[in-house]
Amino acid sequence: MQHSIKEDSNLRSFFDYLFIEKGLSKNTIKAYEVDIERFIQWLKQNNKSDYLNAKETQINKYISYLFKTHLKSSSINRKISSIKAFYLFLMKKNILKVSPIAEIVTPKQEKYLPNSMSESEIEKLLKSPNTKLKIEKRDRAMIEMLYATGMRISELVNLKITNLDIQRCVVKVLGKGSKERLIPFGEVASEALNDYMKDRQDSSSKEIFLSNRGTKMSRQAFWSRMKVYLRREGLKDSISPHTLRHAFATHLLNRGADLRSVQLLLGHSDLSTTQIYTHIAKQRLSEVLKKHHPRG
Repeated sequence: MQHSIKEDSNLRSFFDYLFIEKGLSKNTIKAYEVDIERFIQWLKQNNKSDYLNAKETQINKYISYLFKTHLKSSSINRKISSIKAFYLFLMKKNILKVSPIAEIVTPKQEKYLPNSMSESEIEKLLKSPNTKLKIEKRDRAMIEMLYATGMRISELVNLKITNLDIQRCVVKVLGKGSKERLIPFGEVASEALNDYMKDRQDSSSKEIFLSNRGTKMSRQAFWSRMKVYLRREGLKDSISPHTLRHAFATHLLNRGADLRSVQLLLGHSDLSTTQIYTHIAKQRLSEVLKKHHPRG
């Protein structure tokens, strides 16, 4: 895959544009690479054609092929968006006059409700680490910070000492597309963080959360630590670090927070991304009504 990208100046220019001008992360650009390369390979194999000469009918056939592979409509929409972005770039550079994908309508996306946790489940998880043990003191601080801020796990493990203002209980987070946001956190998370920071005073590492070897904590290492507490408390094994982000948003909305505030805290660029959590909040209200109303 990398070989063909190096050979094709249009592809190289497009991925450089995504990184330099659009400020997209390496992971996002990698997803674009995969989507576009697979489309190009399919064109060659099925139509003996290249992307510069592709027609709308061929692209429609490619979308039909994607549906036959039983991909979710959200995944198909992402692939179409990647291809659309590439053709728009080719038009911008005057390599093509017309985009063969311009008139194609993306499939309707099914509603996806993220996996979340109840407040009682969160409470169990937060109380699980034994703070007499150094490693569990660190884990507690990480879990508390995830739930207190709604950060992504990648944002948490990349936090540096300079990003933290413990006195004011505010953390600066570098999110997707290198966008910065300030997130306040509560006293409980602050106490857990302070307890952990006392144990890492001798470290010269820039990162806040460190492994037993004193190196930066990885996402995988934290996930494996979280599994320890899920098993200990008998919680669902489908829970992941990202579930705490969903719980953060859902619990805020359940307790009356407005959608715009939750959007800013989560770092969503589009409000529609945050709106998915309103479905969970409404679902919860419906459950409460059925359970407690005399005619529910």
